[in-house]
Amino acid sequence: MSTYVLVAGAWHGGWCWDRVAARLRERGHRVIAPDLPMDAGAGLHTHAAEVSALLADLDDAVLVGHSYAGFVVREAADRVPERVARLVLVDAWFGRDGESLDSRAPGWFTEWVDSMTVDGLIGVPPAAAVGVTDPADVKWLEANMAPHPRRSFAEPTTLTGAVESIPCHAVVCLDNERMPLARLAREAGWPVTGLRTGHECMVTAPDELAGVLLEVSTQD
Repeated sequence: MSTYVLVAGAWHGGWCWDRVAARLRERGHRVIAPDLPMDAGAGLHTHAAEVSALLADLDDAVLVGHSYAGFVVREAADRVPERVARLVLVDAWFGRDGESLDSRAPGWFTEWVDSMTVDGLIGVPPAAAVGVTDPADVKWLEANMAPHPRRSFAEPTTLTGAVESIPCHAVVCLDNERMPLARLAREAGWPVTGLRTGHECMVTAPDELAGVLLEVSTQD
């Protein structure tokens, strides 16, 4: 049995992993999908501290981060590398010590984020903006997504380098062509699995994503 810690990206909570978590639990695995603080004062370090505290009570966790949470899981794992068996970055942003999502993202994206920000919170985008068009899925997402703290995109990550010793696998969403996430993952030199779907693969391709997570957890 593996323990999966599934960390959601911006505007999302643990609920977004429901379909993937159900498939992992059906195979006998333990799944934890935390909700991170979403108030305007929360930053990347706030989120990483929450996840590292959760990891402190676990052993050999498979730590998974989607989108913005690529930064979160890498910083959390860097703090407690002995608790993490492997990392999986799912269509995720990440950076070196001192980099932030703002510094890695295209200029048009940060301009859009700033245009959506009110009182320190980034407003919720339409589901179509993250590749979801099925009416039932759109309704579910838009009912649950919440404004996200702008500070978390601007705050530079703090890494000692310990995270680089943890095996990492990247999942990239091949229909998410506007973002450079596939290129960044390949440049990092990690093994990469491509899924022919949009950015919200945990919603639009849960079987395929769960299959990758199950396979990765058994690799030496």
